[in-house]
Amino acid sequence: MNARIRAVFDDAGARGWLHAISLDRPEDSVELDADVVVPIASVYKLPLLAGFCRLVDTGELDPCEQLTLSPESRIPGPTGLSILADPVTMSLRDLAVTMMTVSDNASADALLNKVGPDRLAELLQSFGLEHTRVRRGAAGNLVELVRRTGASDPDAAFAVLADNDQTDPAGVYDAANLSAGSARDMTLLLREVWGGGLLSEGQTAFVRRSMEQQVFTQRIAAGFPHDGVRIAGKTGTFGALRHEVAVVTLPGGDAYAVAVFTHAARGDRRLPRVDAAIGEAARLAVDHLR
Repeated sequence: MNARIRAVFDDAGARGWLHAISLDRPEDSVELDADVVVPIASVYKLPLLAGFCRLVDTGELDPCEQLTLSPESRIPGPTGLSILADPVTMSLRDLAVTMMTVSDNASADALLNKVGPDRLAELLQSFGLEHTRVRRGAAGNLVELVRRTGASDPDAAFAVLADNDQTDPAGVYDAANLSAGSARDMTLLLREVWGGGLLSEGQTAFVRRSMEQQVFTQRIAAGFPHDGVRIAGKTGTFGALRHEVAVVTLPGGDAYAVAVFTHAARGDRRLPRVDAAIGEAARLAVDHLR
C-alpha cells in the first residue's frame, strides 16, 4: 500500500506524508512517513480551534465575546474578513467558523491572540500532540516570508516562491521556522475530538460542524465523489505546500481520520495534479482500512 501511495505522489511531482486510521479501530492504520514533522500551513487552524474550544469549556474564554477588527489591523488574504473594506464586529465563535470554513487569516490571527501562543502550546501538549507547534499566526508568517525572500511585500514574496526558475530561499519551508506537526498528530487530534474525549459535547459538535462546512473540495473530497460520503476537513496551502486533514464518513457510518501533507517540486500558485493526488491517496488509504 505504501508503494502505491508513494507512486501517486511521485506521479503528481510531490513528496507526500500520510497517516490514516479507522476511528472504530485506531490500531489499524496506513502510514507513509507519518512521524516526520513538516510545516502545516493553515492546518494549524485545527489545533488552534481545539485549543479555543477547550478554553471555552473551562470558562477561560467567552465564545460570545465581540471583537471589532479594523481594515488596517487585518492581514491581507484571499478569503473572509481579509478581503473586506470596513470594520467588522464578530463573536469569537463566529471568527472560529470563518477561520475553519474559508480559512480566513484575519479571524485566525484574532483567535490566536485571544488564546495566546504559550497557552496554546500548553494545551497541545495536554492533548498529546508531541510534534505540533503553532509558532505564530498568518501575519507573523508573512513578515518572516518577506524577510527570507528579500521581497518588498507579501505579494512579491509569494511571487518568489512561485518562480520555478529560482531556488527557494533558505529556511522558507523549514519546519523549525513555521507552525509544524506530523500526520500522526493530526489523526490523533481528530480521533480525540470525534470520540468526545477532548471537549464537551457542545464544543465537539461545534468543531465537527465547522469542519463539515469547509468550502474547499478539491483535495480529500475529490477522492470520494459519491453521494452520502461526508468530509469534515481543513486544508493548508503555502507556496509549494498542499495539505488537508479530514474525517471521512462513509454512507454506512464508518469513519476514518486522514492526514495528507505534500510538498510539490514546483511552486505554481495552482497545482491541480497535487490536489487530486491528495484525494487519491486518501481514497487508497480508506479503501485499504475498510
